[in-house]
Amino acid sequence: MELKQYGKMILKRIWYILAFVLIASVGSGFFSYYYVKPVYEASSKIIVNKSNEVNDELSVGTIDMNIRLINTYKEIILTPAIMDKVVAQYPDLKLSTEELMRKIKVSSVNNTQVMTLIMQDTSYERAAKTVNAVAEVFKAEIPPIMKVDNVTILNEAKTISNPSPVKPNHILNTLIGLIVSLVIATGVVFVIEYMDDTIRTEADVEQALGLPTLAVIMKATKTDMNSNKPTSTINRTDSPAVAANQ
Repeated sequence: MELKQYGKMILKRIWYILAFVLIASVGSGFFSYYYVKPVYEASSKIIVNKSNEVNDELSVGTIDMNIRLINTYKEIILTPAIMDKVVAQYPDLKLSTEELMRKIKVSSVNNTQVMTLIMQDTSYERAAKTVNAVAEVFKAEIPPIMKVDNVTILNEAKTISNPSPVKPNHILNTLIGLIVSLVIATGVVFVIEYMDDTIRTEADVEQALGLPTLAVIMKATKTDMNSNKPTSTINRTDSPAVAANQ
């Protein structure tokens, strides 16, 4: 019974809900397309070995040790020891050490010696220049810090004339607006129905007073009122009995 009541509440104001959802969805999509700045992503890959020997001479133990050191390298990249030098050597980036440490992300695939430097920015050109600069400084500074002699930049971030933004996702933002507005509109409808204590039906009377309904006064429309006027006038003028009684 409660599910039926909830369904009736929603159907009763379904057009209000649909109108609110439509306006909110269009508004969120419009805001996402025209007001949210696009964000671009650039990345550069680095590989670090403990030795500069050729691959076929490396032992399994050496490779395992290099893999275990990846987490150490990732932490070193995000320290002022590297970022301060990036800021000093590349002032055209117009970024502080704190901003670099916050913007640069370092990731690695399990059981590999490859690290990926990632940066997201509203300017793809600046993001590409920044990750390349960090990779170059890391390549120059990590050998004396960790006593490694084989740091290689596998690939730099390329300059792209028409990069594709990674954010915002317009379709996702529109769907989020649709879902959120639907939840809000439905909740408002339930609140309105809960706060409304108007008695409209016989069931409302019985529920509110606990008494059965003895009679119902039907609502008269303007058409009903207008149709009764000519009849009452004729009866009063043409019936002498009624006139006499009056």
